[in-house]
Amino acid sequence: MIAAIVQARMGSTRLPGKTLADIAGRPMLAWLVERARRIPGVERVIVATTERPADQAILRFAADHGVPAYAGSEDDVLDRFYQTARRHGIAVVVRVTPDCPLLDPAVSGAVLACFLEGRGAIDYASNTQPPTFPDGLDTEVFSSAVLERAWREARLTSEREHVTPYIWKQPDTFRVANVTHEPNLSALRWTVDTAADLEFVRAVYGRLAASAETAGMDDVLGLLRRHPELAALNRGIARNEGYATSVRV
Repeated sequence: MIAAIVQARMGSTRLPGKTLADIAGRPMLAWLVERARRIPGVERVIVATTERPADQAILRFAADHGVPAYAGSEDDVLDRFYQTARRHGIAVVVRVTPDCPLLDPAVSGAVLACFLEGRGAIDYASNTQPPTFPDGLDTEVFSSAVLERAWREARLTSEREHVTPYIWKQPDTFRVANVTHEPNLSALRWTVDTAADLEFVRAVYGRLAASAETAGMDDVLGLLRRHPELAALNRGIARNEGYATSVRV
């Protein structure tokens, strides 16, 4: 089975509760789940949350929306992914995160297709090594066998917390592929990690209105060309700051 695993928790250093923050009348996680369901080739979407009491809200969300869920370690997210994949019989994992409510199923589908077309010759595919898509369209794909190897061998805290660094940091051990976009759009920030990011995404969804549910990357790019003031709402925030602060441990 090919499944998208969405890691989700209510805790956040800079924007607590963002996972269920309202965007155009729906929780942010709901937008991400619906977009993940439309990734070509994905057969199931599963939420991987934690056992913390605060994350019971995410389990309730999953139950209310008919989404399978697993609750595991808060800090060892690699273990959370491994246990989710093992319990649900997942052969291929598509990793997406709930702070990407503008995720484009077509972009994620291209990463999955890259992995499947190279299966046997590729262990890991992404659009982030290096990034050339807007921050907020990040997608990673890998097999359960590669996930299990990382789960068994990864030792650094950063490798356990961020799931895949043990894989993509070792191109001599794992066969890594990357889907790229020309021109490079990685300076665009469509993810949600701060109040400014949330303001930006709410403004985008508000402008998209009825087309919000199916809008893809090109639709958002067109909107930003027509309304360049929107991009100024969260300009100047560095990409992947959370990972950058944890790579030493």
